[in-house]
Amino acid sequence: MRIVLVGPPGAGKGTQAAFLARNLSIPHISTGDLFRANISRQTELGKLAKSYMDAGNLVPDEVTIAMAKDRMEQPDAKNGFLLDGFPRNVSQAEALDELLEAENMQLDAVLDLEVPEDEVVKRIAGRRICRNDSSHVFHVTYKQPAKDGVCDVCGGELYQRDDDSEETVRTRLEVYHTQTEPIIDYYKAQGLVVTISALGKVEDVTTRAMEALKRGEDGK
Repeated sequence: MRIVLVGPPGAGKGTQAAFLARNLSIPHISTGDLFRANISRQTELGKLAKSYMDAGNLVPDEVTIAMAKDRMEQPDAKNGFLLDGFPRNVSQAEALDELLEAENMQLDAVLDLEVPEDEVVKRIAGRRICRNDSSHVFHVTYKQPAKDGVCDVCGGELYQRDDDSEETVRTRLEVYHTQTEPIIDYYKAQGLVVTISALGKVEDVTTRAMEALKRGEDGK
């Protein structure tokens, strides 16, 4: 299957992408991973992307598209892939259509993870990170430490990152609504969108997604 995963920040796209890719035996292609891999390997695309990032500028669509194209042409993606973070806007979606058409391929589904805006803010703004080890993550509601403000694992101080503040989260949501959400209507016109609720336990959302994708396939 060839799937695009969309949803607002805080919807759990990365977590669901990993589970779904494993269940479907297809690679999870994340734009974040693509950028890191290309920059780490110092590919021409990686050097180009880094030059924009170091200057504090957005990486142009054509660079992101070229990275995605290169990854989708790898042998492990021959029978499908799950795209996470790409396309990020309608122009990228159009470019992806052209790329797939040139390879005589097409998308099977666009999985839209739906989460109410207030829940997104609650999920992200409630996160607390350990200063000693950023992999130790807690939450004021969903994963409270035994002692307020103290990491259960190492005793380090828990803090809220600047980009997890409510103000920043709402700004990120506005960017999502303006830039990325329009691709849902773009793909709806092609009959590809499958929308599910991303509320509840991780495994429940995965089950919901797998069932919705199967229904979508059966309905074609």
